[in-house]
Amino acid sequence: MPVIKYSELKRYLKETSKKGFEQVYLIFGEEVLYKSVLDKLVKTILPDASRILNYEPIEGTNDNIQDVINKLNTYSLLSGTKVVALCDSQIFYTKKDENAILEKAKEACDKNNLKKGAKYFLNLLNLLNIPLGDLSQPGSAKNINLELAKTNENSWIDKLVEYCLENKLSVAARDDSKILQKAVEKGFPKKNHLIITTEIVNKQRVLYKSINKTGIIIDCSVPKGNRKGDKAAQTAMINDRMKSILDTRGKKINRDAYNALYGMTGFDLRTFANNLEKLADYTGKRNEITLNDVQSVLKRTKKDPLYEFTNATTERNLDQSIFFMSTLLAGDDIKHPLQLLAAITNQMRKLLMIKSFVKSRYGAAWYKGCQYPQFQSAVMQAVIEFDKAIAGTINDWDKMLEHDEIFEKKTVKKKSTTQTKAVDKIFLIAPNPKNAYPVYMMLKKSDNFTEHELISIMESIHEADLRFKSTGQTPELILESVIFKICN
Repeated sequence: MPVIKYSELKRYLKETSKKGFEQVYLIFGEEVLYKSVLDKLVKTILPDASRILNYEPIEGTNDNIQDVINKLNTYSLLSGTKVVALCDSQIFYTKKDENAILEKAKEACDKNNLKKGAKYFLNLLNLLNIPLGDLSQPGSAKNINLELAKTNENSWIDKLVEYCLENKLSVAARDDSKILQKAVEKGFPKKNHLIITTEIVNKQRVLYKSINKTGIIIDCSVPKGNRKGDKAAQTAMINDRMKSILDTRGKKINRDAYNALYGMTGFDLRTFANNLEKLADYTGKRNEITLNDVQSVLKRTKKDPLYEFTNATTERNLDQSIFFMSTLLAGDDIKHPLQLLAAITNQMRKLLMIKSFVKSRYGAAWYKGCQYPQFQSAVMQAVIEFDKAIAGTINDWDKMLEHDEIFEKKTVKKKSTTQTKAVDKIFLIAPNPKNAYPVYMMLKKSDNFTEHELISIMESIHEADLRFKSTGQTPELILESVIFKICN
């Protein structure tokens, strides 16, 4: 069957939704694009509420291949169509892709995404038939007979090896592409569909040829060179992605803002798209994103590593959290890890207060996926009212304690008015009600946690605080244990 280009997807989905979908799809190329195609394809195949039960995405590691096949040969809980997705698979890689795989591993490691880098790295070791133990000693990168590994600066390989060993990851020793190929050729129950997403494919692999013969392949690749044609293709893809994001939000971006944004990211679709979404949220009811918006939102975050650290922890990004912790402790601004523990404590306490808000009568207007304009018009005022109620409750408690004889005897001196206000503010969701955007972002992050998790995290923070002050344990390790608790 013919290979479909990313630009042809809309027409294909419109035509195919009438006549029925193929059983097997392979989507390869640029990560941001193939994830977008996966989302659109799944929503078209499963357009209704059955998607919740009948769609099963599975991480594309070799260990999960048999699980994928078992699910494909099992009927859905509800009668009807079922979709199983093998996401971010590396099953098509061959020895010819060795250098490309190592480059992908380094790229992920440079971005401190060790989990992703380890997936590429272990796949490479499988292709090279190198046991992970052979690289357990620092400087053993020379055992990898590839140019990128022979350079003087290859400490990142040691970093990946250490990550794999610490997380008890291992090298798969079988060719799962043959197992999946036989399953594809044998077929699945009629209403079951398999979707595979991957960055790199080798078109000579038998599995690729089997899918091309019986299913549909969607090409999301973009040339990465510097030739005129390559640059034109990159610009077209950036513009297409930008149009998709802005149109759904009713936004536009002026030329100066676009040039500044593109200058910060280059052709990095993921970063470009993430930053554009931040800008669209930040502008609120305004329709146009300006240069001032780009400078206010993006440059500010780059200059504020403590913000990056707390942002990574509230997003439960372990690799980024550890990276920024190390960066901050190595710099001059942070004198002791307790400062970082205090920053985490404030964030977790605020998230816990937000959970209380959402459960209260004030939080009825908030819902997962709420857009910023809707938040401004319907939710922010409710947050302010909730904060007023909390402040009133705290003041009532203070008045009760003022007349408590036992409390007065135990207290050396009463708090000043200024101290009381400072204590009250830590319990407020919006201490600065005029700045609604940070409040909106915190409510979005609160959806990453359950109330039970946040309570457990606060208990771990309290235990860590005691360990800081009463044991001789390494402060960095104590702080790391809290970060692991939050992110895992």
